[in-house]
Amino acid sequence: QVQLVESGGGLVQPGGSLRLSCTASGTVFNIDDMGWYRRAPGKQRELVATITTGGSPNYADSVKGRFIISRDNAKNTVALQMNSLKPEDTAVYYCYAIINFLDDWGQGTQVTVSS
Repeated sequence: QVQLVESGGGLVQPGGSLRLSCTASGTVFNIDDMGWYRRAPGKQRELVATITTGGSPNYADSVKGRFIISRDNAKNTVALQMNSLKPEDTAVYYCYAIINFLDDWGQGTQVTVSS
């Protein structure tokens, strides 16, 4: 079995920064794309950022220039550095990865941006 475990959420003031991290554990043979999605209250889940095995990132327009995604293939981890946070970034953030050719999701971590 495979598990994605996130960490790093919390409460931050507007303009602040947070770093999310996610690690894949279990019987991992192969990991393709990894990334982050989020679901804000009353809204559908949306893509935040993804990154290929080779390190090519893809960002939602709403976070370009503020968020940075990275991964460590040796450690099966993906991270999201979130800077200049805005109240509209408040959401549950979910780690995503294609592991052993199947979609996997983390349990989600709450990020709240508020003064």
